[in-house]
Amino acid sequence: MYGGDEVSAIVVDLGSHTCKAGYAGEDAPKAVFPSVVGAVDGIEAMDVDADSTKTNSNSEDSKTESEKEKGKRKLYVGSQAMSYRRDHMEVLSPIKDGIVSDWDLVDNIWEHAFKSCLMIDPTEHPMLLAEPPLNTQQQREKAAELMFEKYKVPALFMAKNPVLTSFATGRATSLVVDCGGGSTTISPVHDGYVLQKAVLSSPLGGEFLTDCLLKSLESKGIKIRPRYSFKRKEIRAGEFQVEDVDIPNTTESYKLFCQRMIVGDIKDSICRVPDTPYDDKSYSNIPTTSYELPDGQMLEIGADRFKVPDVMFNPSIVQTIPGMEKYADMIPSVRGLPHMVMESINKCDVDIRRELYSSILLAGGTSSMQQLKERLEKDLIEVLCPQLFSSVLLAFPVFMELW
Repeated sequence: MYGGDEVSAIVVDLGSHTCKAGYAGEDAPKAVFPSVVGAVDGIEAMDVDADSTKTNSNSEDSKTESEKEKGKRKLYVGSQAMSYRRDHMEVLSPIKDGIVSDWDLVDNIWEHAFKSCLMIDPTEHPMLLAEPPLNTQQQREKAAELMFEKYKVPALFMAKNPVLTSFATGRATSLVVDCGGGSTTISPVHDGYVLQKAVLSSPLGGEFLTDCLLKSLESKGIKIRPRYSFKRKEIRAGEFQVEDVDIPNTTESYKLFCQRMIVGDIKDSICRVPDTPYDDKSYSNIPTTSYELPDGQMLEIGADRFKVPDVMFNPSIVQTIPGMEKYADMIPSVRGLPHMVMESINKCDVDIRRELYSSILLAGGTSSMQQLKERLEKDLIEVLCPQLFSSVLLAFPVFMELW
């Protein structure tokens, strides 16, 4: 109850790839949009505004996008705002290695969620913020400061993602495998508390797999054209010709953002985790699957649709993907998903290990990849005693489990 009226709490889950927000008690979030911000600096922002006024005079984009001037920087938040190309616009992420690094960007993302998406007054709704298991005390204090001092929320509760996942499935004790966009985190939960000493994190997440697939396609001569970089001209009835559009003031970060959106859809549509560890010889003659790019190119993807997802289980495969050489120093220290699960459980007390093995929950967007659950279960059963391990449960992403 608030002010004599019954109001719903607002749930906000700011992930490294997507921000989700909605009402407690509902099945799905009301707002889902990229957790990145477009930024135009200084005088360039004034030029962009002039161009936007000319090209978007009949568009509703300016009404729905979240724009805010911070000093000399103009920020753009939301799916519609980010889909429109602007000169000199850099794409910035507020989260680095799972921790917030720029609270100014987070503030703009929250404001967009409250005012443009949910269209609520934050002063009238209690807030539930989902936070990563390795969140620091300083991060929690800053989040609370923003919520109470700027948004003036009447109440605030911060809960760890693994705990929310576990409670959503009716369990107080479980092992949560959160395969997110920026990283994969293994978190044991016992009696509603995260066992911090056994939490493990890996940089292999959905965006890393997307980059692997992008580099692999480029090495084969396949050009991923962002939607803004070409136009289709009809030369005959039903026949189109693609023409490149020269746009010199587009930043590399925005080009990469658009390419990742396209390649991410390819990954979600046709990639699947192989039933057995990948090797080039076994998958050299695998049937190909077709995918049509926005510019009309037809891709025929064969072994890559199995090779890239297997990186989650065998990180050394990254060293065989052209263009991923910069990760050569990192890969030897990264473990595959089954080994991380076993290492995390072995760091817990012997008394609860059996229960953790029998209650493994998958969460996060990358966990919905085809055959990931079955492969993880198969690999664990091969290593462990079958009596210890009963099943892997596929949980909905955290933001859906809250309600």
